[in-house]
Amino acid sequence: MMMALRSSLFPVTVLAAACALAACTVGPDYRGAPAVAPEAASAASFVRTPAAGIAATRAPGQWWLALNDPQLNALIAAALAHNPDLRAAQARLREARAQLQQQRADQAPKVSASAAAVRMRSPDLSSFASQGQSGPDDGSGSQSSSASSGRGPLQLYTAGFDASWEIDLFGGTRRAVEAANAEADAVDADLADAQVSLTAEVAQAYIDLRDQQQRLALAQRSAELQQQMLALTQQRRAGGTAAEVDVERLTTQVENTRSTFSPLEAQVAGSLDQLAVLTGKPPGALDAELSALQPLPLLPASVAVGDPATLLAQRPDIRAAERRLASSNAQIGEHVADFLPKLTLYGDLGFTAADPGHLLRKNNFSWLGVPYLQWNVLDFGRTLGAVRGAEASRDEADARYTKAVLAALQDANGSLSRYGHQREHLVTLQRVQASAERSATLMRQRYRAGASSLVDLLDTQRVEFSAQQDVVAGQAELLKDFVSLQKSLGLGWRSPSES
Repeated sequence: MMMALRSSLFPVTVLAAACALAACTVGPDYRGAPAVAPEAASAASFVRTPAAGIAATRAPGQWWLALNDPQLNALIAAALAHNPDLRAAQARLREARAQLQQQRADQAPKVSASAAAVRMRSPDLSSFASQGQSGPDDGSGSQSSSASSGRGPLQLYTAGFDASWEIDLFGGTRRAVEAANAEADAVDADLADAQVSLTAEVAQAYIDLRDQQQRLALAQRSAELQQQMLALTQQRRAGGTAAEVDVERLTTQVENTRSTFSPLEAQVAGSLDQLAVLTGKPPGALDAELSALQPLPLLPASVAVGDPATLLAQRPDIRAAERRLASSNAQIGEHVADFLPKLTLYGDLGFTAADPGHLLRKNNFSWLGVPYLQWNVLDFGRTLGAVRGAEASRDEADARYTKAVLAALQDANGSLSRYGHQREHLVTLQRVQASAERSATLMRQRYRAGASSLVDLLDTQRVEFSAQQDVVAGQAELLKDFVSLQKSLGLGWRSPSES
C-alpha cells in the first residue's frame, strides 16, 4: 500500500518541483539603456538653437500641416497609404509579431490527436514447412490441405491524444519570448522611422517641384521681357538710332535665357515622376494634378522644436536601437539556460481494440506518463561559445544605441544651425533682389530716354534675373531645411491607432 502511494505521488512531486524551478530565470536582467551624453540630453534647449524663429514648445507630429498646402497634405496621405517601401515595412512588422506569437506558444504544452485503422494479413509460415515434406504431385494439380490453408486478416483500431510539455525550468523560453517581444517593438519603431523618412522625402520632392516650376516661369517671363527689348532695339536700328551690335547682344541674351528652359523642364518631369512613385503610382500619373504653376508653401512664423529629452523619446531610430539592445540582452539568458537540465513531460491517452464498436470500452483504455530529464553535460564549449557570442552582440547593440543617440543630437543641432543661417541668408537675398529690381527699373527708364547704353541695361537685367532666381532658390532651400529639421526631430510617424 505504501509503495502504491509513493508511486502515485511521484508525478505530482515532479510537477511541483518543476513549477518551483520555473520561477528561476537565468541570464542578466535588462536594466534599461545606458545614459548617453546626459548633460546634452537633459538641457533645456539645443546647443545650436537660432536666436529667432524657434519655439521650445513640443513640435506637432504632422508637421506638414503647418505649411498650409492642401496638395502637399494629400500627397503625404497618399504616400503613407500606398508607398511600396512602407508596405514592406508593415509586412516585416507582421512577420515579427508572428514570430513573437510562435515563441509564446512554445511555453504551452503540445497536444496532438491521432487515429488509425489497421488491416493486415500475414503469411501462413506453416505452409512453407509443409511444402518441403509433401510427396510428388499426383497429377490432379491438387496440393495437401495444409498448403492451401492461410491465416485470416488482422484488424486493429486505435485513437488517442499525445502531449508533451517542456518545463521552462530556468527561463530559457521566457528569455526567448522577451527577446522576440523586444525585437517586435524594434521593428515597429523601424516602421515609424520609415514613415519619418517618407514624409520628409515627399515634402522635399514637392518643394523641388514648386521651386523648379517657379524658376521656369521666372525664366520665361525674363525671356519675354528680353524679347520685347530686342524688338524695340530692332526698331531703333531700323531708324538709325541703334547699332547692329546692340541687336546681337540682345539676341544672345534672349537665347541664353531660353537655353535654361529645357533643363528646368526635365527637372520638373523628374520631380513629378518621383512624387508619383513615392505615392505608389506609375510615372506620369500626377502630371495633370501637379503641372499647374503653384507658389512655394509658406513657412510658419515660428517653428516648434521641443528639447533634447523630447527628441530622444520620440525619434524612432533611437527607440529601435534601445529595443534591439533589450532583445540582445535577453538572448544571453536564452543561451545560458542551455547549460542546465531540461525537463519534458510526455503523456499519452488512448484506446485500442480489434473491433471499432468496442473501441471506447473501459478495458481498452491505456495511458502513459513520462517525465524526461535531459542534461547536455559535455558539449565541448558549444554553449559557452553561444553565450559569449550573445554577450558580444549585446555589447554591439549597446554601442549602436550610443551612436544613435549621439547622431540624433548631432542631426538636430546641425539642422537647427542650417535652418537659422539659411533664414538669415534669405533675408539678405531678398534685400539684394529689391535693390536689383530698383536698379533695373531706373536703367530701363534711362535707356528709353537715351541716357544710358544697352550694355548698362543688359547688365542690370542680368543682375535682376540672377537676384530673382537666387531668392526663389533660397526660399526653397529654407523650406527643405525646415523639412530636414522635422525629420531630425523624429517627426512624421503615427501609431497604428492613428493609421
